[in-house]
Amino acid sequence: MISSILASSKQGIRSAASGSSRALMGTHAAKTSISGSGSVRNAMVLGIRREDKNRWERRVALTPAHVKRLIRETGTTVLVQPSNTRIFNNASFEKAGAVIEEDLSKADAILGIKEVPISKLIPQKTYLIFSHTHKGQSYNIPSLRAFLDKGICLIDYELMTDPQTHKRLVLFGKHAGYAGMIDGLHGLGQRLLALGYNSPFIHMGQAHVYPNLECVNTKLRHVANIIADQGLPEAFVPMVFTFTGSGNVTQGARAIFDKLPHENITVDDLPRIFEDRFNDRYKTRLLALQVDAKDYLERINGGEYSRDEYRAHPERYRSVFAQKIAPYTTVLINGIYWETKYPRLLTTSDLAAIQNQRELKSRMLAIADISCDIGGSIEFMSHASTIDSPFFYVDARDGLVEHKDIEKPGVQINSIDNLPTELPFEASQHFGDSLYPFAKALATGDLDHPVLHRAIICQNGELEEQHQHLKNTMAKAQGIRVSDNSKNSVLLAGSGMVSQPLVEFLAKSKDTDITIASNDLDEARRLAYQFPNTKVALLNVSDTLNLDKLVSECDVVVSLVPAHLHPQIANAAIKRGKHMVTASYLSPEMQKLDKLAKDSSVTIINEIGLDPGIDHCSAMKIIDQAHARGDKIRSFISWCGGLTAPEDSNNQLGYKFSWSPRGVLTAGLNSAQFKINGQLRQIPSGQLFAHRFKNVPLYPGFAFEGLANRDSLQYADIYGLQLDQMDTMFRGTLRYQGYSEILHCLFKLGLHDLDPEHAVDALSAGEFLSQTIGVRNGSSPNVIAKAISQKLELQATDPLLARLMLALEEFGMLSAVSAKLVAPTKLDAMAKILQRALKYKDNERDLVCMSHEFGIESADGKSYSVYSSSLTVYGDSKAGETAMARTVGIPAAIATRLLLEGAVNTYGAIRPTIPEIYNPLIERLELKGIIFN
Repeated sequence: MISSILASSKQGIRSAASGSSRALMGTHAAKTSISGSGSVRNAMVLGIRREDKNRWERRVALTPAHVKRLIRETGTTVLVQPSNTRIFNNASFEKAGAVIEEDLSKADAILGIKEVPISKLIPQKTYLIFSHTHKGQSYNIPSLRAFLDKGICLIDYELMTDPQTHKRLVLFGKHAGYAGMIDGLHGLGQRLLALGYNSPFIHMGQAHVYPNLECVNTKLRHVANIIADQGLPEAFVPMVFTFTGSGNVTQGARAIFDKLPHENITVDDLPRIFEDRFNDRYKTRLLALQVDAKDYLERINGGEYSRDEYRAHPERYRSVFAQKIAPYTTVLINGIYWETKYPRLLTTSDLAAIQNQRELKSRMLAIADISCDIGGSIEFMSHASTIDSPFFYVDARDGLVEHKDIEKPGVQINSIDNLPTELPFEASQHFGDSLYPFAKALATGDLDHPVLHRAIICQNGELEEQHQHLKNTMAKAQGIRVSDNSKNSVLLAGSGMVSQPLVEFLAKSKDTDITIASNDLDEARRLAYQFPNTKVALLNVSDTLNLDKLVSECDVVVSLVPAHLHPQIANAAIKRGKHMVTASYLSPEMQKLDKLAKDSSVTIINEIGLDPGIDHCSAMKIIDQAHARGDKIRSFISWCGGLTAPEDSNNQLGYKFSWSPRGVLTAGLNSAQFKINGQLRQIPSGQLFAHRFKNVPLYPGFAFEGLANRDSLQYADIYGLQLDQMDTMFRGTLRYQGYSEILHCLFKLGLHDLDPEHAVDALSAGEFLSQTIGVRNGSSPNVIAKAISQKLELQATDPLLARLMLALEEFGMLSAVSAKLVAPTKLDAMAKILQRALKYKDNERDLVCMSHEFGIESADGKSYSVYSSSLTVYGDSKAGETAMARTVGIPAAIATRLLLEGAVNTYGAIRPTIPEIYNPLIERLELKGIIFN
């Protein structure tokens, strides 16, 4: 019998029962035992691993009592890794009959709680854990690969379900709710004290300080007595605790809360209660408001709420929680399940509206987000907190500000993602009780058990049939290399002006290493020095071997080099199966790589900066919403400009450079076409500045002019619009009035020349100008003005000539004494001059303005509405961060993070015009204070 087991130990669990029984037996002979039916089975050696995900993880899959019972009933051997932090000590397991053993290689099956570091996975074993892989979670794809590579049979607790009801059978139940509610009460007491108010809740500790729930209940009785005897702070009554959700999480929270004196109320009761808010009865009791979806959702087009319709068509509904419930809520306990297709419970703008009302200063004090869905139903919940640092605060009154100062304004948020481990004793008991029948089946070799069999994700290097879809996810993430410490790696090609916000954003994630590859190592080092987990490397894009090595060592490539170099980097990324991000336009050269990228399961996100980038995201969100209603887009006008703040626009261009001037100059060489009022219009190459829109009245306080932005017509197809059904399709660039006239003059003088035959070699700015316009070096301003007036056919008294001469003086081009210029073309020399002359001073800031206007005809053709979306972002001169760098660098960083998370499922050379990119990008931008109105 033993020899047959050894021979078949690697055959795997198959659909046949005999194969199932043999496969999980492992490589070690096991004892025989008698099953309840009297048949002889082989007892497996079970191992219980030491949890090591973090120092707070003290839970265990089976308690000593479970182990003792298991050994008595099955005769199995149980190996327990020693631990000094586990809630049950080593001696208690020894007393139960287990063997304390560091090496679990003798075990056939190993039981744990959290994920196992890849380096600690033992090949050819069976593991029962919460693997967090069956949904294709990107951060654990490397672990899934390791399970396959090491021939491990993986059984996931989350998949152990009842054959009839499909409900989960092995879980921590209500313990997350218990701990979340305890921590919420603790946080409320701390917050009230910081606001200057004593309260009964100050006596509540955080959940982990109580040895068990009995001690918690004792403390709750004490707090309840104080509420009854001394009452609640009058400034905050009535105190309404609003509960969302109805599952185990919320049930657990209510089990704790219900031990305090309270009264259950409904949403309809709220207005009446607050009209009567000075009633003494509210001083000695809390109010519990349990809300369902029907209480805070309404149909956008009117009508009754329907649960079935909502689940099938959530886009037809919106949340009115912020208007109907939040203004009455003191503490929100959130336990709802949420997906991106559903409307949010609370948005960032909702929070801002509430916090900006003085009469609501005692409302929305705290949120216990037990569901811990980052950026989910509560949009401004941006990250999971920790047991060490359980609370953070969000102040949305003037942009979104997160902080940890308990005395400053903001809603307190508790979002710990491993709450049950704060109550490890009861949590382990409950979990072990639910696991025991299946552990017993495992121990006795009853591996045909349907619950165990259905919970297998992979074995013998293959995914089970019901998990074959994970192959696509794994292929998608093939470029993601995560080492045993679960770190991602990003290669940033380029270290220019927009790099700092991108690096800062990515560096805040401790799981990400960043390599800044640049041809300017000093610049790269200055940037890398500011951030952890960041190093530098020399970049030479033409050195294919060096480029290939850099790309091969990363998970995602971000290319911020000049646009003409992107295809070389993209080819290297595709070759190595790495995803890529760039803020530049999707050029024809990059478009040619689309099929190759698709064939290699590689995503290259292009146009993910400001314009292009954020503009696509904002526009597509409105367009897709209109199309979902059946409406038609008849007109689309989009303006965007990276500008100088008005108070610092003190030169003839009204412009300064926070990014490369070369891009500004080459943009002037672009042709353009667009449609306005039913007419197609074209502007030939080199004539853009001559065909400006003299007045763009977006805001009364700004004197804007506008320039057509390349080919507007192509965006009809890109945005899914019917150009032949549109009156207007236009995308333009904003500048202050007077800008285009000066640049048009410079172009007419020949200072935009891209001919390499006219390279500039060791000339001062003045010499460069003199040589270009055909006067002697050192000529006087009058001589230069005369030559220019003749070339431009301007009268000597023309105000434009006077402005142009002032501009040339500001640029340092009327002086023969200046640093020598070396440039491959005249345009590049001019870019260097502008970058030198029109730099921002330390106390100056830039400005980004964006505006979309849509003309939308209703589905029935009976109405026509104008929708608008606008964005205004100023730079922060004190922080040394420009608005341009933020609005280019942060979107690119968010796109990078989405690729690392495996959140983008579309391959090829793409733009951020699809919901899987633009929805999370807009949401995360708002968390960084970049908010559309």
